Parts: sequence; C-alpha cells; structure tokens
Amino acid sequence: MQRRIIHRIKKIMDNPGHPLHETVLGKHYASTASAVKLASLGLIMGASLLGNASLSLLLLKDSSLHKAPYYFLLDLCLADVLRSAVCFPFVMVSIGAGSDWPYGALSCKIVAFMSVLFCFHVAFLLFCVSVTRYMAIAHHRFYSKRMNLCTCVAVICMVWTLSVAMAFPPVFDVGTYKFVPEEEQCTFEHRYVKSNDTLGFMLMLVVIVGTTHVVYVKMLCFVYDHRKMKPAQLVPAISQNWTFHGPGATGQAAANWIAGFGRGPTPPTLVGIRQASHPGNRRLLVLDEFKTEKRIGKMYFLITLAFLVLWAPYISACYLRIFVRGAPIPELHLTAAVWMSFAQAGANPIISFMFNKELRVRLRACFSCCLGTQTPMEPYCII
Repeated sequence: MQRRIIHRIKKIMDNPGHPLHETVLGKHYASTASAVKLASLGLIMGASLLGNASLSLLLLKDSSLHKAPYYFLLDLCLADVLRSAVCFPFVMVSIGAGSDWPYGALSCKIVAFMSVLFCFHVAFLLFCVSVTRYMAIAHHRFYSKRMNLCTCVAVICMVWTLSVAMAFPPVFDVGTYKFVPEEEQCTFEHRYVKSNDTLGFMLMLVVIVGTTHVVYVKMLCFVYDHRKMKPAQLVPAISQNWTFHGPGATGQAAANWIAGFGRGPTPPTLVGIRQASHPGNRRLLVLDEFKTEKRIGKMYFLITLAFLVLWAPYISACYLRIFVRGAPIPELHLTAAVWMSFAQAGANPIISFMFNKELRVRLRACFSCCLGTQTPMEPYCII
C-alpha cells in the first residue's frame, strides 16, 4: 500500500500538468517556510533574552555603572526582554497554526497593544537619550547638576506614559488592531489612508526617529566646531607666594585654586570664593570625561541608527499600503521586513558591548573567573 502511494506521488511530481502538482509543491514550500521562520525567530528570541538579561544584570550588579546613561540603557534592555518574552511566543504559535490566530479577538488586541507599546517606547526613549547626550557635551555643567537618579526615573516614566498614550487608542478601533496573516502577528491593520487611521501613528513614529537623528547631527556639529579647543586640563600652576608669571597665569591660578589645587593662602582676588573640597564638585569637562561622554554618545547613536535600519523596510511597506490602495508587496520582502523589526530586540546588547569599552571592562571584572583576569577600569568622573 505504501509503495502505491509513493508511486502515485512520484507520478504527480513528475507531471507538472497534474492538478495536484501545484498543491503538493505549495504545501512543501509552506512547511519549509514555516520551519525557517520558527528557527530564525527562535534564534532572535534566544539572543534577545540572553543578551538583554546579561546586560541588565551587569548594570544592576555593578555600582560603578549606576549613572544616568546606563539607567536609560537598563530600561531599554528590560523593555526588549518583555517584548521577546510576551510578543514573540504568540508569533511562533501563529506560525505553527498555519498563519492563523488560534485565540480570541481580545487577546489579539492585547498582544498588538504590547507590540506597538514597546516600539514607541524605544523611539521616545532614544529621543530623550539624544537630548541628554547633547546636554552632556554642550552643557555639561547643567547636565552634571540635574541628571541624577530622580531625573532619570522621571524621564523614563514620561516615556512610558507617552508610549501608552500612542498605543492605547487603537484598542478602541481607532486604527484597528487585528491579526495580519501576511505578517504572522497581531498589529496595526495598515490599509488605505481613507479606510483607517494609522497614518497619524506612523507619522509620529517617523517624526520621533527623524528628530532624534537631527539632535545627534547637532551634537556632531558642536563637537566639530570645538575640535580645536582642548578640554580643560586641571594642572596646578607654578607659583611662589601666589605670584604667577606668563600669559593667562592669573586665570590658571584661579581655576587651579577653585578646583582644589591651591596651596598656601587664598589669593586676594579670590577671597570669598569657596574652594572645591573634593574632585566630585568639579564642573569642568576634563579630557577623560569628554572621551567617556563621546564614547557613550557614539554607542547610543549606533543603537538609534540600528533601530532606523531595522525598522525602515517595515515602515516603508506600511506607508506603501497606506498611500497605495491594494499595493502588491512581495511576500518575501514583507516577511524579511517583519523579521528585521523583530531582530531589533536583540541588537542593543551587541552594539553596547562592541562600542562601549567601559561595559566590556566591567563585564570582564564581573565574570573574571570565566573570561580571564580583571582589567583595571579607566576613570569615569562625573555623569
């Protein structure tokens, strides 16, 4: 009996004109595509959970990383962990069910709400981080005074509030949340602009990402304009009885005395000015601090650029469906675009460890028994 069935299937496959030939090939292609999707999404999910969880534990465990830039990075990691743990398993279930949603409409709306919430959260948070990076370089005195733990918590709460405000209206069918079989996920049902209201949400996302890059361009222009100006070097001036010689000696003496390098009596011109008690009170952006701020800014810019690159194909497909009625989008292109947006959840830890020397040093110090001997960390003064 089995030989007859195999013989008939072989005849069907050898005869392209047979009506069942295309059906058999279609089922074979669908099963192969589903296996590839499940394997790739499983790899993305595993890398995201492992990378973000490791980076989060490092940021929580190491007290030297309890600084403003890393509070935001910790929030990014935790959001990506939640996205991977909450949204991706449902996508895998829908793939296993043959591009179908096996649950109810309410659960689909909840999953879609979570997916859109995490997307807007990353966009809003990266914008706020870009503003703080510009302040750290261009207005370091104000930044060092104001960017403490309470300020970071307030910014993070504001970002989550804005994200909820953007993701919540479609729950009430303002731009519908539905299961989209072509994307294997519950999300916005992007239709023609006259058929639903998703254009406003997509415009907001593009405006936020674009404005973030504008802030980074402004920061780069500031650094370029001041490239010939060396950061303040706190080197004690040579003096005898507070008598200084050479051009700018008086200003150098005042700077040294205020910074805590003054020895002997207070210079007459500085009577009434309090001397710095310890290096933590300094408000000048010295060379080591400038390098560190620049390195962290580079890391966040690359995270923002990765967000743009990985989401751009999907956003382009959404705009095509919004402005062109019945726009034919190749299935392979749409699948690749959706999976690239999924991959963004695991990109941040890779970029952080690759382009931030301080994180690599602290990782070696934290896991010295597994990764080798401990390496001394470069000084990181004020954040």
